[in-house]
Amino acid sequence: MESRAINFGAGPSALPTSVLQEATKGLLNFNGTGIGIAEISHRSKEFTAYLQGVEHNIRKLLDVQPTHSILFTQGGGSMQFSAVVLNMLARHRLLHPQLTDEDRVLDYVVTGSWSKKAAEEARRMGGSTVHIAADSRKYSKDKKSFDNIPTADAYSFSDDPALIYYCANETVDGVEFSAEETSPASFPFQLLPKNALLPLVGDYSSSFMSRPIPHLSDHAIIYAGAQKNVGPAGLTILIVRNDCIVDVDAAARLGAIPVPTCLSYKTLADHNSLYNTPPVLSIYITGLVLEYMLQLGGLDYYAGLTNSKSKKLYDVLKDGETKGIFKGKVKEGSGSQMNVVFDVLGEGLLAKFIAGAEERGMKGLKGHRSVGGVRVSIYNAVTEEETDRLISYMEQFAGQHEVNKE
Repeated sequence: MESRAINFGAGPSALPTSVLQEATKGLLNFNGTGIGIAEISHRSKEFTAYLQGVEHNIRKLLDVQPTHSILFTQGGGSMQFSAVVLNMLARHRLLHPQLTDEDRVLDYVVTGSWSKKAAEEARRMGGSTVHIAADSRKYSKDKKSFDNIPTADAYSFSDDPALIYYCANETVDGVEFSAEETSPASFPFQLLPKNALLPLVGDYSSSFMSRPIPHLSDHAIIYAGAQKNVGPAGLTILIVRNDCIVDVDAAARLGAIPVPTCLSYKTLADHNSLYNTPPVLSIYITGLVLEYMLQLGGLDYYAGLTNSKSKKLYDVLKDGETKGIFKGKVKEGSGSQMNVVFDVLGEGLLAKFIAGAEERGMKGLKGHRSVGGVRVSIYNAVTEEETDRLISYMEQFAGQHEVNKE
């Protein structure tokens, strides 16, 4: 087999080589049917059984209880910016039909580019008042950058919001809520009401399946695009608490915004995610990835791997900072374990760093076009050995261009 580049891209991202090899077989003959996975009917007994297996493995890996349904759809996280608003406003309308639209509040925690876009979409759709429960830019060095996760005293949640939204990991800005509840950068679950059906919505697109999800059972909705850690682009996975799967048409008759049929969680749930043709190939490869993850030890294994890879990267970044070559973009303690972002200092050195990496078979390292710099995405399929190769190159590069030499 021809040698493959190391893919540090932010998504679509790396997939395990053995999974890709197995997937090529399924393209020709899916599970002994004699029909390729890209050709087979999504209503065939073979595919529907496979889909049930994918759901089972998600439940097993994340310990999802029967209180929540697992749904499969398309459109990515960006479509969920709209879908969560519509479905949760419909739920709120059924619970509180007497309230005016202005009295229906949506709480948004804004910590990066994606949560900012989510809040903007909620405002655009109307039917509610959008309240920013926290905005990390207020606590940044320049008062306009997304370089931190706010501490608990920065949050102001509404009394009875229709939803509370946060993005667990911001791929563009490189900040992430800590999984350690004692960390100042963890999500402040302790500020939310106890013993209540919380309208909590978590966008886990870029950290899904990298580690367990804190307080998963307290969430109303968790969603994730598959194209970071578990599959190719095209599939969006939803974990929806059953009380949030509501009759959106009944809510519309009471004055709620009508929900398009394919955005209704009830449509997905009532038809076992097969109301229309799902992304069959993406589901197939995702299923192979989940089986592979279970073979390696599940989320305990991947959480340890993620911790090890990210620690090494932040250590070499800090060393490069002392040499005047690298400059981290995120406050210590708020850094993402999936997307490590930094600048390369010195005229022309950023381009030189990227070119040198590509010469060594390492690709996808350019920062997002909106912020520039370097972004190292170390999703599940990026191995520790591949990460070590980048670290070795960073050490070499910093040594060659060191500013602060004696």
